[in-house]
Amino acid sequence: MPHAIDKDTQLCMSLAGRPGNTGTRFHNHLYEALGLNYAYKAFTTHDLPAAVGGIRALGIRGCAISMPFKEACIPLLDALDPSAAVIDSVNTIVNDQGRLTGYNTDFLAIAQLLDSHGVSPGLSFALHGSGGMAKAVAFALRQAGFRQGHIVARNPAAGQALAQASGFAWAAELGELRPALLINVTPIGMAGGPEAQDLAFPAEAIERAEIVFDVVALPAETPLIRHARALGKPVITGAEVATLQALEQFVLYTGRRPSPEQVARAAAYSRQS
Repeated sequence: MPHAIDKDTQLCMSLAGRPGNTGTRFHNHLYEALGLNYAYKAFTTHDLPAAVGGIRALGIRGCAISMPFKEACIPLLDALDPSAAVIDSVNTIVNDQGRLTGYNTDFLAIAQLLDSHGVSPGLSFALHGSGGMAKAVAFALRQAGFRQGHIVARNPAAGQALAQASGFAWAAELGELRPALLINVTPIGMAGGPEAQDLAFPAEAIERAEIVFDVVALPAETPLIRHARALGKPVITGAEVATLQALEQFVLYTGRRPSPEQVARAAAYSRQS
């Protein structure tokens, strides 16, 4: 039975243009599992300065930040952790007695996954996408020691800007490139989207790849991941990214690190419809 909310309950929250239930379910499930007097609620806003001011004024412990607020919130904060400063993007705010610090747990999660999956920085790669998550992936690759890669993005302004900032090459299309590591950071394959059944890379490129990484979290098995698994390729899934970045937020907010079994149960619960 969920604990009763009282005057001592510590509130955490999220701010997103389109709030969802995944983070709310994940965090509240773990609060209950660990017996913590915390509660988590998702919000949106049309007044970001007032919303961030409310985090400070009301003593809200932490706030997850999603699009379109990841960069806009930065001038409203007191400090940036290196995880956010390196990519100039925030997905987590932590409130320490009125001092607001921005973190980027997407960056932290991707860096951890590259390491835990043993992805060699000597591999060539193609990163398909140029948005906020693509920025986190590109800089995590750079930090991990990758040097030979392309940012593949049809938008030349965004693609070239990300390539220049992260020190990689840019290409409008994959074309004849056949890198060892394929990374999708676009909505292609996302459940409910117009390209939900599409592959983010050509089938021939997937066949030639050594490892495939899709940051799309819903579904956990995207067409790209399913195709790569069928070919016997090692994969990294968006569900892994979503779970790990949420876990790092949870640790920042509470100072507690749940067991792997507790995290797995929370992740499974968060994906329920």
